[in-house]
Amino acid sequence: MILFFSETKFNLSQKRSIKNWLGEIAKQESRKIGEINIVFYSDEQLLVLNKQYLNHDTFTDIITFDYSEEGYLNGDICISIERVKENANRFNCTFEEELRRVMAHGILHLCGYKDKKNTDKQVMKQKEENALVLFNTQYNYWKNKLL
Repeated sequence: MILFFSETKFNLSQKRSIKNWLGEIAKQESRKIGEINIVFYSDEQLLVLNKQYLNHDTFTDIITFDYSEEGYLNGDICISIERVKENANRFNCTFEEELRRVMAHGILHLCGYKDKKNTDKQVMKQKEENALVLFNTQYNYWKNKLL
């Protein structure tokens, strides 16, 4: 089960589509969704978590707390909405696309992917790109089905 929470002024749209898509990412990685909380924060709120749990005194777009076990993905994916907005401008993409990228990134962390080494970053980046293609394919399929 994937649940969404917001600790800042943000309301996610397309929740059902996003849940299905994140489930499909897990399925492609031979994993099942257990209990995942995706929580949206402000920069300042996520900075507090970053300092408290990771001893990092920097802003970040995402922190993933992994509680997965026995093939089931369990965890908390904490996302800074402000950081996502800034990164969308920086990477010249839409806010929605960058948010999906960050959510996929969190799910991939729960699947065991790392991003500290350059080789790991390359694998993670490719997996994120594949996830975005998957979302667009699913979204267009259902959109056309409803027309």
